[in-house]
Amino acid sequence: MDSTLALSILVVLSALTLSAVVLVLVSALRRREVTPIEVGAAISETWIRLGLGEVIGKIELQAQEIRKTHTTLEQMLRSPAGRASFGELSLEVILADQLPADYYGVRQKCFDGKIPDGHIRASEGLICIDSKFPLDNFVRMIACADTDRGKDGHRKQFLRDAEKHLQKVAEDYVQPDRGTAAFALVYIPSEAVYYALATDGYDLLKRYTSKGVQVVSPLLLSHKIELLKMGVRAVRLNESAQQVLVLLQALASRFKVVEDTWTVFSNHLRNLQGKADELEKAYKRVRREFDKIECDPSESASEAEKPGGPNNSPL
Repeated sequence: MDSTLALSILVVLSALTLSAVVLVLVSALRRREVTPIEVGAAISETWIRLGLGEVIGKIELQAQEIRKTHTTLEQMLRSPAGRASFGELSLEVILADQLPADYYGVRQKCFDGKIPDGHIRASEGLICIDSKFPLDNFVRMIACADTDRGKDGHRKQFLRDAEKHLQKVAEDYVQPDRGTAAFALVYIPSEAVYYALATDGYDLLKRYTSKGVQVVSPLLLSHKIELLKMGVRAVRLNESAQQVLVLLQALASRFKVVEDTWTVFSNHLRNLQGKADELEKAYKRVRREFDKIECDPSESASEAEKPGGPNNSPL
């Protein structure tokens, strides 16, 4: 909300207050004739009863605070340092809202001592993001009236500043041989500035897009991140698949050990079963032979008493 909107709200509330007073007076007039003194008394009574003086006083204080905040923000954005801080902060908020913490970084050293304002770890490589965009001549341009002759000069200088900045980003952050993606992002934290650049510098943006430098506004950055998140999900899915594959390979190795042990045990078990069968057969043969020679003691005695037996020998 800016100071103009706050003042508009104040005017609306004042109009509503006046309307309420008028309605009270109309009601009184319908009941009977009133004198000016009575009108004044009715207004004072309505004002006090509704507490309108206190309400409007609070609104005035809030409007003053809004004016101060708006003025402070404008002053901050006029300075390059203030604009840089605002751009970095808004970039960090967008990245934090839309990406996992381990897939982005803010003002971290990435390679060769380079510290971009932000970066995204994507399947394409490291996507560097720069948020320090030169806006001094843009501010001068929009401060000029349309009939001002200097407006066109500020516009041309703004485009020259933009080209220098885009060239620096291309040299610093588009280095695929060092692990970056084939493109970098230049973040402009203002839809109005981006629109002006896309309108007046369309050919400039097109030329640097082919060099791997893409200029984005807050809305466009959010859309690009949504597309990149698909790549992030694919990377995570691939990582999960690799983990599952490693676990399956470990399980297969352990299963092979168990399988080899079981094979040896099965062979021993079959051999033991064969030996047991042979032993049982041998036992049965021995048993049968033993049964043939085994006799009852009483039968042996009877055989001995028979004529011609061992005890009846004539000798």
